[in-house]
Amino acid sequence: MRNPSVVWEGIKNVFVGFTGHWIIVFEAIFLFVVIYFVLRTLYNNNAKRLIPVYTALVLLAGIICLFMKHLSVEVFYIFLMLISLFFLLLFSIDIKRSIWNSNKRTGKTVSDVAAKKNGPNTVKADACIAAIVRAVQNLSKNNIGALIVFSNGNLPKDIVDSGIALGANISSQLIEGIFIPKAPLHDGAMIIYGDKIQAAGCFLPLTQKDFPKDYGTRHRAGIGITEVADVSTVIVSEETGIVSVVKRGEITRYMDSESLKRFLKEYYWKDGNAEGKKS
Repeated sequence: MRNPSVVWEGIKNVFVGFTGHWIIVFEAIFLFVVIYFVLRTLYNNNAKRLIPVYTALVLLAGIICLFMKHLSVEVFYIFLMLISLFFLLLFSIDIKRSIWNSNKRTGKTVSDVAAKKNGPNTVKADACIAAIVRAVQNLSKNNIGALIVFSNGNLPKDIVDSGIALGANISSQLIEGIFIPKAPLHDGAMIIYGDKIQAAGCFLPLTQKDFPKDYGTRHRAGIGITEVADVSTVIVSEETGIVSVVKRGEITRYMDSESLKRFLKEYYWKDGNAEGKKS
């Protein structure tokens, strides 16, 4: 029978012998966690174009350290941390908001369910377009300000959660009622996804570009959200009643009912119409 001290020494030697391997495992896990967190942050904030850029930089740094013997592994780690920190700083506000709001998220919200059930390919497009155009025309005639975002389910969750989740059917009466002056949600943006009003009273990022002075906060928000997400917006000026639309940061003003219908058809029939057929 072996002496207990001999057995203990044998076990200790096994772990000591694998110390180097455990360090490699921990380093691999650490690298995976850092890279995954950065990629997830870019994806969740609709910055998918930056994902291949970040991936290419990481791979390039790894290849350089692999073939240049005078560069140590520590140099690669330092570069990885610096480049990861740079990409995360681009979305520091979104990360901070996500951390602070994490304790408020207890499962799927009404807006999440609506977003999955009501894609633009399954809606009664003509009825939705008619209701929206009618509401916008009435708001314009009465110089009532409005900001409507047309989403494809690709808005950052924090923006949707900044307002009140509705998941309501689109109707001209409901749209007009939400934007009536002094109504609780009239100052924020309405988000439409498919045949549902997903949320209202939402706060949007403002554009940092220079625009004429008559472009107020509503216009700057309507432009700003299209710069950071693949969405379109309709804006009704509170001062003049002018209807404007925005796509990819470019604003078009003085939209009449027919041009607004064409604009909305591009949204609803981008992939297919209400019956799923290409327009």
